[in-house]
Amino acid sequence: MIETLFSQINHWHWWILAAVLLGLDLSAPGMIFLWIALAAAATGIVALLAPGLGWPLQFLLFAVLGLVSAAVGRRVFGRPQQSDHPTLNRRGAQYVGRTFTLAEPITDGIGRIRVDDTTWKISGPDQPTGRRVRVTGADGMILMVESVGSVEDGPSPRSGDQGE
Repeated sequence: MIETLFSQINHWHWWILAAVLLGLDLSAPGMIFLWIALAAAATGIVALLAPGLGWPLQFLLFAVLGLVSAAVGRRVFGRPQQSDHPTLNRRGAQYVGRTFTLAEPITDGIGRIRVDDTTWKISGPDQPTGRRVRVTGADGMILMVESVGSVEDGPSPRSGDQGE
C-alpha cells in the first residue's frame, strides 16, 4: 500500500510540500523551513525533468538537497549581525562608565541612584548621600558602582554625566 502511494509521487507533490513548508516558515522565526522548502522545490524540478525517477531516489535527492541548502543557508545567513546599538536590550550596560551623585546612601551594599527619569538599584561599597559614584557594570537590573570622589568634591569633569 505505501509502496503504491510513494510510486505515485510526482513534481506537483514536491511543489505542494515546498508551499506548505514556506507557509510554515512564515509563522516560525529564523527561516527554519525555508531551506527545506527550497530542497522540496528543487526536487520537484528534478522530478519534472526526469519523470522516470523512482520515489527512493526522489527522497534521497530531497534529503541531500535539504542538508546542502540548510548548510549553505546557515553559512550565509547564520552569522549574527553586528548592531550599531549593542546595548539596546541591555539597559543597565548603557550606563557603564557614567558618573552619578547618590541621592540616597548605599547601606549594606545596596542603594539607589536616579538616572534620567528612572531610579536604579545599585550595589557597591557603603557611601553617604551626595557621593559621586561611577557605574562599573550591570547585573540584570542592578548597577554595580564604585566611589569616584568625596562628598565635597565638585561635579565630575565628564561631559554627559549627571548629578542630583
